[in-house]
Amino acid sequence: MRKSTIRFAITTLVMTFALLGISSANVQAKTIEDYENELKELEEEKSKLQSEQGEINKDKSDVKEDMDENLDSQSEVEEEMDVIEEDLASTESDIDLKENEIAITNTEIDKLNEEVEQLQEDIEELEERIKKREELLMERLRSIQESGGNVQYLSVILGSEDFSDLISRSSAVNSIMDQDKDIMEAQMADKKELEEKEQDVKEKKESVEEKKEEQEEQKASLHKLKDKLDDQKAEKKELQEELEEEYEDLEMATLSLEEEEELLASQEEVLAEAEKEASEGKGKLEEEERKRKEEEERKRKEAEAQKQKEAEKGSSDSGTNSSTASTPTPKTKSGPKSSSGLIWPIDNARITSPFNPNRMHPIHNEIRPHNGMDMVGSSQVKAADSGIVTHAGPLGSFGNVVMISHGELTTVYAHLSSISVSSGQSVSQGSSVGVMGSTGGSTAVHLHFEVHIGGYKNPVNPSGYLP
Repeated sequence: MRKSTIRFAITTLVMTFALLGISSANVQAKTIEDYENELKELEEEKSKLQSEQGEINKDKSDVKEDMDENLDSQSEVEEEMDVIEEDLASTESDIDLKENEIAITNTEIDKLNEEVEQLQEDIEELEERIKKREELLMERLRSIQESGGNVQYLSVILGSEDFSDLISRSSAVNSIMDQDKDIMEAQMADKKELEEKEQDVKEKKESVEEKKEEQEEQKASLHKLKDKLDDQKAEKKELQEELEEEYEDLEMATLSLEEEEELLASQEEVLAEAEKEASEGKGKLEEEERKRKEEEERKRKEAEAQKQKEAEKGSSDSGTNSSTASTPTPKTKSGPKSSSGLIWPIDNARITSPFNPNRMHPIHNEIRPHNGMDMVGSSQVKAADSGIVTHAGPLGSFGNVVMISHGELTTVYAHLSSISVSSGQSVSQGSSVGVMGSTGGSTAVHLHFEVHIGGYKNPVNPSGYLP
């Protein structure tokens, strides 16, 4: 931000104040040409002020445009943050659902493992039965082979003593043959069942393992998405903080421009007063010159008339008493009252945090310059010197703040609970500007007091300016 405007305004104010502090003797010593030159210089100063005002207006317009763009960017970031928050909430919900699904799948796997154990026992029983049947069948086959196969059954039937014995013998043979058939069928059924159970267990196990693997991959993918969204959220948060800090700087820049406008307005008033006084001084000299010439002309005419009269009458010389026009002493305008230095802004002040360019910020936990001093004491906050209020109201982390321009110095009174002055108001040294508080970026009730050289944004250690 430009500082030339403030330096120019202060320098010009000093010059014009000097112009207003002219003594009566000096006024009389000036000529009309001196006043004309002075008026010309004042006109040039007014032209410079108008040029400076034009630059300030342009700067204010540029800052206003930057502030609007900043607010638009903040709005966009907030909208993007909202979308990211929604995506995060949805992703976290999906992760919870997926974890529930995995938990259910794990339960299924546990049940399947139990089922596998049971099937394994069943398979072992089946295998045992199959083994015993195979042994039995092998024994039967060996018996049949050794006894001649169907011949033995035929000899059993032919060896019957009577029909009743034949029926009995035939039933016994059929039973034996049916039993062999049942054993074979049971053996085949058990083998088929064994194959089916083994296949069923294999398919179930593969299906559940594939399902769990797929769920784990989905979960890992969701976690990656969540990490990505967390990174985006952190980036947007950082950008949001940068935009907020930038907006606060722009607010301060606007404040500095408003201070410059206040100084220029005061300067214009002083220049107008100086111009008025120079015009009055010039007019007075011109009037005195006119009266002097009229008096000289009157005296000349009187002298000529007297000579003519003496010539005509030959009378004795008679002098004429000429009166000398007295020049009224112009009134002098006293200059501004010189500053006797700043006073403490509160009574019974006790410093709680001094001026420190490298202080650890108590809220943000990072190194940030502490451009003033924090103090506690009486609750009423006073103007450290006479001046013009350039700002009175909320301002970013300052909370409720009052800023007063004293010409070469600007003082700041921050975190006030209430404000008792308004922008543009003239205040006298020691008059109340508000009540100590803890508004804005504050951790406790206190007064944050700053001193700046010229306009705002040139902080110096206040301890060097307080008694």
